[in-house]
Amino acid sequence: MERVILHADLNNFYASVECLYNPEIRNKPVAVCGDPEARHGIVLAKNYPAKATGIKTGEAIWQARQKCPGLIVITPNFPLYLRFSRLARGIYADYTDQIEPFGLDEAWLDVAHSGICGNGIQIADEIRERIKTEMGVTASVGVSYNKIFAKLGSDMKKPDATTVITRDNYKDTVWPLPAEDLLYVGRATQRKLFRYGIKTIGDIANASPRLLRSMLGKWGEVLWSFANGQDASPVTRLGEEGVIKSVGNSITTPRDLRNNNDVQMIFYVLSESVAARMREHGFKCRTVQIHIRDNTLFSFEAQGKLSQPTNVSSALAEKAMQIFSAKYDWERPIRSAGVRGCDLIPAHGEEQLSLFEDEERRMKQEKLEETVDVLRRRFGHFSVQRAVLLRDVDLGLINPKEDHVIHPVAFFKGGKLS
Repeated sequence: MERVILHADLNNFYASVECLYNPEIRNKPVAVCGDPEARHGIVLAKNYPAKATGIKTGEAIWQARQKCPGLIVITPNFPLYLRFSRLARGIYADYTDQIEPFGLDEAWLDVAHSGICGNGIQIADEIRERIKTEMGVTASVGVSYNKIFAKLGSDMKKPDATTVITRDNYKDTVWPLPAEDLLYVGRATQRKLFRYGIKTIGDIANASPRLLRSMLGKWGEVLWSFANGQDASPVTRLGEEGVIKSVGNSITTPRDLRNNNDVQMIFYVLSESVAARMREHGFKCRTVQIHIRDNTLFSFEAQGKLSQPTNVSSALAEKAMQIFSAKYDWERPIRSAGVRGCDLIPAHGEEQLSLFEDEERRMKQEKLEETVDVLRRRFGHFSVQRAVLLRDVDLGLINPKEDHVIHPVAFFKGGKLS
């Protein structure tokens, strides 16, 4: 039986919700933006009057204000957006239990076996109408036989539209689109493709898979399959989750990092977040990975194995610092950093004791951090703080575990908690 995949995308989601709660700004240019004081000052969402002035998602607030001096800038209210996201998923659940979120504002649905009367187009139109009447915002829905084309469809017509991409029309509908419209063709990939004269999705589809692999590695063949409509990935059911393979966190720092002491502080901040989340989910990691981006936006990743699996923040931070010291030469200051625990194992499973580690000290550290978890849950994150983080107020007063809780779920169930 042919799959019937819908991709529902709530239009200008954050901005639409804000305008719903503030009717007086609905017809004015509005952008929901990160905190400029914390260097997260980019446009997260904008309404259509703002879009009409040329404002784009992801650009800096100062750039947006140059285009539109009268722009109304609103700080994001994630709990409110999460509430509306749940309302939308409640509507989707009336049609199928195969619902796969892709961030707060998007989701795939497989309605082929839903038992609901009507075809995919009718169901898509009904969902759009319910979102509009029950929630007060609009959605665009793509209908296709695979997830990639369904998402493309939801992007093609906005707002409040249904777009159908079939096996018969996808070459005429999809192939003329720019290559960057294909899911996971980012700027770097788009530039590589452009150097070889590959400008459209059709160019990707008609290129040699061997050429694409030579350019992009295995990912090149994946994009070739996507462009040719060969995506067979399933839409997961509610409650199903991919196997978590890593837990990480990253941050754009309040100021540039200029020496090892700065980096050490950030690694402790991030490692506390990562370790707490591993304990929360019942994991330890065997590998630590770091991500560094300097102030010219050049970035790299590196990783190293731990001598013992751990979910202790100090062990993660020390390993991260060891990896960093071996890789970075301080030609330029650092703008952002990340720490990730990889190769996860169950925290309470069997593990080989080391002859070269102080096991009693390790167990005390684990108990200590579990106690810190309890204290922070009761009295707040900053009720307990490392002395090393008191050296710099700007860097020491970061709480990435609570400040960075909204992240899209990966299309491939790669199992990253970011």
